[in-house]
Amino acid sequence: MLLFLYTVLLFHHLHTKVENTLCRIMGDPNYPLFSKDGDVTIGGIFAIHRKETLPSFKFTQKPQPLSCSSVNLRDFRLAQTMIFAIQEINRSESLLPNISIGYIIYDTCGSRLSTMTAIMGLMNGQDFGPGNICNGQSPLHAIIGESETSATVILSRTTGPFKIPVISHSSSCECLSNRKDYPSFFRTISSDYHQSRALASIVKHLGWSWVGAVNSDNDYGNNGMAIFLKTVQEEGICVEYSVKFYRTEPEKLKKVVDTIQKGTAKVIVAFVSFVEMGLLIEQLSIQNITGFQMIGVEPWITANTYFTPNSFHAMGGSLGFAVKKNNIEGFAEYAIKPFWDTAFPCSESEGNYSQYALSCSRYEELLALKNYNEDVTEHRYSSNVYKAVYAVAHSLHSLLKCKEQEGCEKGLTIQPHQVVEALKKINFAIKTGDRVWFDSTGGVVALYEVVNWQRDSDGSFQFKSVGYYDASLPTYQNLDLNIENIIWTGGQLEKPRSVCSESCPPGTRKAAQKGRPVCCYDCIPCAEGEISNETDSINCKGCSGEYWSNAEKNKCVLKAVEFLSFTEIMGIVLVFFSLFGVGITVLVAILFYNNKDTPIVKANNSELSFLLLFSLTLCFLCSLTFIGRPTEWSCMLRHTAFGITFVLCISCVLGKTIVVLMAFKATLPGSNVMKWFGPAQQRLSVLAFTLIQVLICVLWLTISPPFPYKNMKYYKEKIILECSLGSTIGFWAVLSYISLLALLCFILAFLARTLPDNFNEAKFITFSMLIFCAVWITFIPAYVSSPGKFTVAVEIFAILASSFGLLFCIFAPKCHIILLKPEQNTKQHVMGKTASTSLALKAY
Repeated sequence: MLLFLYTVLLFHHLHTKVENTLCRIMGDPNYPLFSKDGDVTIGGIFAIHRKETLPSFKFTQKPQPLSCSSVNLRDFRLAQTMIFAIQEINRSESLLPNISIGYIIYDTCGSRLSTMTAIMGLMNGQDFGPGNICNGQSPLHAIIGESETSATVILSRTTGPFKIPVISHSSSCECLSNRKDYPSFFRTISSDYHQSRALASIVKHLGWSWVGAVNSDNDYGNNGMAIFLKTVQEEGICVEYSVKFYRTEPEKLKKVVDTIQKGTAKVIVAFVSFVEMGLLIEQLSIQNITGFQMIGVEPWITANTYFTPNSFHAMGGSLGFAVKKNNIEGFAEYAIKPFWDTAFPCSESEGNYSQYALSCSRYEELLALKNYNEDVTEHRYSSNVYKAVYAVAHSLHSLLKCKEQEGCEKGLTIQPHQVVEALKKINFAIKTGDRVWFDSTGGVVALYEVVNWQRDSDGSFQFKSVGYYDASLPTYQNLDLNIENIIWTGGQLEKPRSVCSESCPPGTRKAAQKGRPVCCYDCIPCAEGEISNETDSINCKGCSGEYWSNAEKNKCVLKAVEFLSFTEIMGIVLVFFSLFGVGITVLVAILFYNNKDTPIVKANNSELSFLLLFSLTLCFLCSLTFIGRPTEWSCMLRHTAFGITFVLCISCVLGKTIVVLMAFKATLPGSNVMKWFGPAQQRLSVLAFTLIQVLICVLWLTISPPFPYKNMKYYKEKIILECSLGSTIGFWAVLSYISLLALLCFILAFLARTLPDNFNEAKFITFSMLIFCAVWITFIPAYVSSPGKFTVAVEIFAILASSFGLLFCIFAPKCHIILLKPEQNTKQHVMGKTASTSLALKAY
């Protein structure tokens, strides 16, 4: 129990000691650059100077304060805008009517170290309340700043635990949209998520597929470039290189410049902060690197500081996104004189010294700008600072329950976290016409102006507006670009090209180059039968069915139809030989008819000879049915005509062969053979043999007749129009029957070859059958292996060759006697001298 009481008393003593702790500043105080007291206070952090000089750290004496130099004109104008807006609100009778707003503005000199010092100065203030006792209250209600993302991240993380609202006018990093990490952060500029996507949109819109990328090695550059790289990858745009550097890394900057110079990409996307871009432009100008189309972002694309005759040589024609330009009424006049008279410390006006302006040496560089006002209307972030001040004022107006006639309740204590909640609800319009409200991430709607670095005819420079990007519109409408108004790099009127590989024309496809980005490819012609009918086709499409690719491989056209026609050379030659055969056969028939009473004609069975000549004429003519475009009727006619006419022909030859054999059998004593194979039997045998073939053909045509067929298997590029056999059994049955008769005829003729020579036809028939069989035996493999129309040509050749073989072998010797040796065309010569011959002739 005593131990418990002792513990309670100890904690009470420690708590009392903490409450009564005196607050002291460790080291020298850090005074703001501009300040003014008020009922409520808004803090401001701007990089009004660019360079910070560190003191000597010899540890032998107390270090001197950090010194800043080189005025950053843009941020100085922003600080002026903040003061102007506060003074304007203090004069207002409708907004915070009886409340005065004070301000404390620190200069960070563009240094992270000074940024942290400024933050501590803002949060602690210089007063510690009665008796120098820590009161635990922040003197601020909101902070406006910083200009750069990395500094804003430091600011927001430091003030976050205290729930002090931070409103940035130009920190656009998407990383700051995370409400979990930055719950009290707001901004009057849109997130870089939209700017990064806008960069990808303009690159795609202008047809560039091969770009280089440079970014600042800080939160702003790294986050923005990451979003850009992801977006362009989705759009199929390739990045040749992505390099980065920071303002304090000259070696990396040198490598970046070397990479740009050696690269093949002619378009450079520079997601670079204001300070880094100045260093990059300086190096590009020094090394005279030109011919690159720069695509920029809002921190530098409208920076007058960088727009000089020297930099224009390298940067002329630059294109990029800028914050929408809004002129603030009255600010230009205020920045020229009233500011210096009322708000600037160390001015010549009496009573205008700041309580913190212990040394006016820090203001010397700023005083040099007192009469300079050419840039006042060009600073685009001024309206963002103006909106930020009014956003805080409207939040305080609602928290203090202000009414236009009654004023505000001054007794209320406003905590910073209350301002955060009030900022989430505001929605008002400022005098420029813009509405101010914050979305769920603390940002505003993205609306960018597309500007182009141009030189006028009089030699002056200007940022010309050539379009806009509105993220609130649909994707296909959010970018509006007037390309005809753009002046490109080097003063060119023609848009530069930036591709790794030229577009593949229709008829080709893209083939990726191994180990290189997808935008680097070779154009491979489409294979036969495939097409691509659009530019940069990834694959070639095959033509289907009866279509084939044209010569350019960009269109499917109907395949060429091939068949043996009457108009081509091969067809003409075959028609000629067919008609020539018909003519020769007719002439032989005429010759035999004129000499029908002569012994040589009579001795060769003139009736069968004329029937044979007729069948040969049909054989020659049937070859014509194989020429021309196959139709249903021509397909049925060609094979049946061929089969029947050849059987008729072979039947006649077989009949003549049997007659020869029977005639010589009749010469034997007691033989009565010839009465069984007289003229009537000869006619019936020919008719019977032919009818069998007719029956086979009828069955073939009835069951499965030949028909026209488009053969697309043998040739891919053309259609072979041919006659399908229908039933292959029927076709080979026809051929087999012809072959059987020819073989029988050949055997009988071969047996009769030794009979007397004067009138014996057996050896001529034997030779003709030998030619016939040789032709058709050769025909089979040739027919099977010949492609397309040559299959038909082989069949026609076989018909003509066998027909000419029969015609010449059987009739040529007799025609020779009739025409050239008529002395042998006598009964005595034909009968010969033997008795047996005489008997045979009578029977014949």
